[in-house]
Amino acid sequence: MVGAGVAEQDALVVFSPSGRRGRFPVGTPVLQAARALGVDIDSVCGGRGLCGRCQVLVSEGEFPKYGLESRPEHLTEFSETEQDYEAQVGKLKVGRRLSCSTKVLGDVVIDVPPDSQVHKQIVRKDPGSYDIVVDPSIRMYYTEVQEPSMHDPSGDLRRLLEALEFEWRLEHIHRCDLRVLQDIQPALRKGDWAVSVAVHNENEIIAVWPGFFDKVYGLAVDIGSTTVAAHLVEMSTGEVVASAGVMNPQIRFGEDLMSRVSYVMMNPGGEVDLTRVVREAINELVGHVCADAGVDRYAIVECTFVGNPVMHHLLLGINPVELGGAPFALATDEGTTVWASELELELHKNARAYTLPCIAGHVGADTAGVVLSEKPYLRDEMTLLVDVGTNAEIVLGNRKQLMACSSPTGPAFEGAQISSGQRAANGAIERVRIDPETKEARFKVIGCDLWSNEEGFEEAVAAVGVNGICGSGIIEVIAEMYLARIINQDGVVDGRIAEHSDRVVAEGRTWSYILWRGEHTIRITQNDVRQIQLGKAALYAGIRLLMDRMHVENIERIRLAGAFGNHIDVKYAMILGLIPDCDLDNVSSAGNAAGVGARIALLDRKGRREIEEVVRQIEKVETAIEPKFQEHFVEAMAIPHKKAPFDNLRRAVDLPEVDHSTQGQVPGGGDSPGTRARRRRRG
Repeated sequence: MVGAGVAEQDALVVFSPSGRRGRFPVGTPVLQAARALGVDIDSVCGGRGLCGRCQVLVSEGEFPKYGLESRPEHLTEFSETEQDYEAQVGKLKVGRRLSCSTKVLGDVVIDVPPDSQVHKQIVRKDPGSYDIVVDPSIRMYYTEVQEPSMHDPSGDLRRLLEALEFEWRLEHIHRCDLRVLQDIQPALRKGDWAVSVAVHNENEIIAVWPGFFDKVYGLAVDIGSTTVAAHLVEMSTGEVVASAGVMNPQIRFGEDLMSRVSYVMMNPGGEVDLTRVVREAINELVGHVCADAGVDRYAIVECTFVGNPVMHHLLLGINPVELGGAPFALATDEGTTVWASELELELHKNARAYTLPCIAGHVGADTAGVVLSEKPYLRDEMTLLVDVGTNAEIVLGNRKQLMACSSPTGPAFEGAQISSGQRAANGAIERVRIDPETKEARFKVIGCDLWSNEEGFEEAVAAVGVNGICGSGIIEVIAEMYLARIINQDGVVDGRIAEHSDRVVAEGRTWSYILWRGEHTIRITQNDVRQIQLGKAALYAGIRLLMDRMHVENIERIRLAGAFGNHIDVKYAMILGLIPDCDLDNVSSAGNAAGVGARIALLDRKGRREIEEVVRQIEKVETAIEPKFQEHFVEAMAIPHKKAPFDNLRRAVDLPEVDHSTQGQVPGGGDSPGTRARRRRRG
């Protein structure tokens, strides 16, 4: 940590979304502090205030997680350099500062927006291919309307309804709000009494266009705690015409969901800010996908949303504080339809927005989307669905019974709390292989096609660098360390390897494994291994609880959902013990299944009724009050597990025999304090 033994006047500076922090003397430029911590901030002009690429934001409020209060006045006032920049280039966005000319005066949390980062976030939520029945709740109808005359005094709306009934047998339309009514007469006259009409659920006119207009669009949105992904869909064909993703800007208020709920608790009215920024991000995504597809954003007439319960509530403008403590009560667990304008979305003025139902206080509409896309309720096989994130959502069952729970895996799988961890961006290590004999490693990074041991790698990787390791890389490197006998079943790094390999080095009273030596040394520390063990043990324990409740010993099919599940190798997930033993041929990625569920709800109105009915039948299990959770958790800390035999895995992989000989060994000889304490207890 930067600033060990610092003076009292030193200020604590925390950068989000990386979470890196350190203490610096008052008067230190923000950019200098960022560079000292290895924070990813772009700057082309060398800190002269010319390029404007190093812009940052101050996150305001109480941050109990860091033990500080962050305020704008904890930075120097607007500088002459910033004033010159605005005079020459244009006004900075509200709240933004140039980090090169802004100095630290007190404890502060600094948010680095995506456009100021050298290595832009890669949001990998591909829409994938999936057969979806196209039967949307909004349909287009073209009709010709009888002109008015002195002999027929009926209003234009009445004659439009008569034409729709005569031509399309639409006999039950009984709703048309004022905003549509205001458009009918201009549209009829501009279209020479021919119009195209959008009808919702065959009973309500929501839009009218002059003449023939057949292409309207829908938007399916997956609001994750880390990323927000949107897919623009042509409603009549179901074709995804554009997709885009952005980082969830709520990260500046907290890396994980409970941090954001805590922010609201500590800052009354903070939920308004969290709601505002996520709605702004969605509007930004709308702009991206519409520009990519060449579509007018006001041709979007419907949108559907999936997200965890906190994201679900914040999108709807509901204070999420009740989700921060037992009994984790939802404001609503039902599917909800509102005007898109009520969510401040810049779409067609009469567009509808539908949120899928939530399952429980920690199992949200995103899990409902996974269930809708995977349909375990129509299968005979015992199926396990897992969506791995900061909080893992788990569904187990088949056509006879479904159960669901969540498990607090923490942010380690996304690169947080890992010494060299980072999110999935260019320069992040994502694939790792270790030679079990030499202990030498080779790897691949995002943005480079070559493995590190291939000729030309260093030249090819120079453009992106080797900057850290992301979630899939962390899973693989620790699993490979286990297969190569660098760590034992308890996750302890074997310091004896240092005698014949410079890959294992002393780090205080523990050992680390050096994955890469370069501009940034990438190492896997003993604490990194522990963080992954804690996360995977929590996930496995949650799964085991559901298996116990359903009296299930064997799982026949496993599907890993989400961006993380889409990019990890299922073999390594099982070696690590993230998931129970299963025939590897029956373990696969479900891709962005939550997003697929949102698309199904967008394009197939029967899908909405289906998932709303299924959700009511899912039995919810609260892991926090289950007495056996801790027992399962402790056993699952071992790799792959302390007791479970993993017979299917052993047939496919040469797993090491159990070896506790490295436990307690520390650099310099002797035993660790933990080992001595255990011996005292035994004696």
